[in-house]
Order: sequence, then C-alpha cells, then structure tokens
Amino acid sequence: MSDQNTSPKTCPTPNAGTAQKKGCPTQWWWQTVARRIRVPLGFVTAAVYLVAIARRAPHPPAIAWSLALVLPGLTLRAISSGTVKKNRELAVTGPYAYTRNPLYLGSASIAAGFALALASWPVAMLIAIGFALIYIPVIASEERFLRGAFPGFDAYCRQVPRFFPRLTPAKVHDGPEPPPDGEESAPAPAGGFSFALYLAHREYNAALGAVLLYLSLLFMRPALEALLLRVR
Repeated sequence: MSDQNTSPKTCPTPNAGTAQKKGCPTQWWWQTVARRIRVPLGFVTAAVYLVAIARRAPHPPAIAWSLALVLPGLTLRAISSGTVKKNRELAVTGPYAYTRNPLYLGSASIAAGFALALASWPVAMLIAIGFALIYIPVIASEERFLRGAFPGFDAYCRQVPRFFPRLTPAKVHDGPEPPPDGEESAPAPAGGFSFALYLAHREYNAALGAVLLYLSLLFMRPALEALLLRVR
C-alpha cells in the first residue's frame, strides 16, 4: 500500500498552472513504470527468496535477530495504515509527524529483517537495490501528486523528513503557508489510529506474509531434506 495517496498513472504537470507538455520526462516515465511493476516485482522477489531458503539450512540466531527489524516494521506499517486517509486528507499525525513515508520505512525495516534472517549477502544486496530502484521514484511520484492535491504539503515537507524519522513529532502548521516569524506552528489536527482503516487497507496481509516467511525459514529446508530421504 502506498503512503498517503494513490497518485495518477499519467504523466503529471510540473505545477498546477502550467499546461502539460507532450510526452513524459525520463524520470516521470520511470516513476510510472516503477508504480506498475512494484507489486509483480514483489512476488518475483518472494519467489527468489523462497528458492534461497530451500538451498540454505536455517540459521536460528540470524532468524531471532531479524525479529528486531521485522516486528517494528510491521508495527509501524500497522499504525500508519490505520492513520492515513488516502486522497481524502493529508496525514500529519501519528507516524506521519515523524516521517512522510512511514509505510515505506516499515517495509524497508521488514525487508532488512528478512535479509538478515537468511544470512545471505547476495540476497540482501538484491533486496536493497530493488527497493531503491522502485521506491525512490514511487515516493517522488506520490509527493508530486500530494503537492498538487493539498496546499499545506510544502509546509509539511519543511518540518517532516521524507524517509528517516525525526526524533520528536512535528507540530505541523495546517495550511498552505508557514506561520509568521516569531509564531509557533499550529498543533497538528487530531487524528488517531482507526482499526477500521487498518482493515480497509488490508494491512493484516503484511503480518500474514511475515508469518509464512518465518515458517518457511524454519521448516522448508528440513521438510525438503526429509522428503528427499523418503524418496531415496
């Protein structure tokens, strides 16, 4: 699931008052491609990961340490999905007061955790490169959409970092312009976690997928070895 919005699939205008030029710049073309292939590429990555699991014996210490990354990532994604109201309002509370893309930050933490669990540098590099190639342009594309859809987005960007979180929550000014010099930003509008939103966004699929991957890490290789012994 994307952070904040589902941006248009067509090439966007540079700003609201400029007519769209024919054709898309290279970066917009890749942003469109990245958005379209990220879900299929996720299935391909999962398949590659399962093949790697089948070829390697489980490494319990690495699997245990991976929980330190996977569980916080799942928690961050769960809270974020229950906070954001995509395309309806700009989320500036909860995790969105620390980072503009908490869902993607959570995904990165989960991916890093499973790379650690497998204890394979080639797989870890493949995951890292794939994540950067897909999510950096996707984030840029979504931010372009949000800038046009919500007048207060630029002010929000000045206070909240794009990816790596700040240490304290930002008091986001709710408006297109920053407050006058010498005045504090207005407190962020109230907005807490909604379990209904969490269910609507089907974020529970992330937890189910993590459970299945951990079961595969622990039992796939031993099960395959036992099966081969029976066949022989």
